[in-house]
Amino acid sequence: MAFADLRVHVQPRASKSEVVGWREGSLAVRLTAPPVEGAANKACRDFLAELLGVRRADVELVSGDKSREKRFRIHGLEDPEVRRRIDARIG
Repeated sequence: MAFADLRVHVQPRASKSEVVGWREGSLAVRLTAPPVEGAANKACRDFLAELLGVRRADVELVSGDKSREKRFRIHGLEDPEVRRRIDARIG
């Protein structure tokens, strides 16, 4: 089964959830969720699933549970398709 690894830099407690853009190979996102009790991780997972048009279950946090620098595995998509879908959404 295909999968893609996606590095994400998360800024919690933002005024709105949004993609900032690509920074040094990582997707920079702002989330309204606070970084407590896994709220930002859950919000990021939900946000990425919606952004990529996949099920929430297809987005797995691989590393960075307590860090702003996270790595997610996207099941069912390969790296070029993930990049294409994100770029299409952020213009």
